[in-house]
Amino acid sequence: MERPQAGNHWREIPTEVKDPSLVTVRRRQIVDAAVKLFVQKGFHKTTTREIAKTSGFSIGTLYEYVKSKEDVLYLVCEAIHQEMEEKITQRPQNQAKGAVELKEAVRGYLRVCDQMSDHILLIYQETKSLPFESMRFVLSHDEYITEIFAEILRRGVEDKSLRPLSESKMMLSAHNIVVLGHMWTFRRWSLQKRFSLDQYIECQLEFLLKELAS
Repeated sequence: MERPQAGNHWREIPTEVKDPSLVTVRRRQIVDAAVKLFVQKGFHKTTTREIAKTSGFSIGTLYEYVKSKEDVLYLVCEAIHQEMEEKITQRPQNQAKGAVELKEAVRGYLRVCDQMSDHILLIYQETKSLPFESMRFVLSHDEYITEIFAEILRRGVEDKSLRPLSESKMMLSAHNIVVLGHMWTFRRWSLQKRFSLDQYIECQLEFLLKELAS
């Protein structure tokens, strides 16, 4: 399963800073500050000067790490997908069966969706503001997250902990899993009246495994 990247990297955002670890830390500060502003004011009404101030930087320092507001929005997308990928690819120990791996991956994914709900809402609202090439990268990484779930489902079918599925049904199931995170993000205002996050996760896993478990 190949990662959908240009070369071997995410789309490169130019920086004048030579220390990669510092770039990672500072860009995460910029992303978190920008999300707050974008949610409050909207992407188009937020200025780079406001992002710099909220990040605790001068405007000159901000431009050492990003070159435009669109770069910041792209970095928000990158942060979401990196967090998701990290959580759903953590394999259980002792060569666990695919069904067990699926449960852990879904739990990790839904927790990221909860933690980054503002980021995810923003991306759905503002991805159209990205340049075409950046938008293409964002959409390809969204497909990559779906493919990770499809690969887990394949392993479960192979080890017979999940029932046999055609390739098309496997991909549809993977898309359905991704939508569970979107549901929590977009409908949390209503769902939280009835479910805690843990209850939501376990109920969805019960429904999911009733359909998939062998």
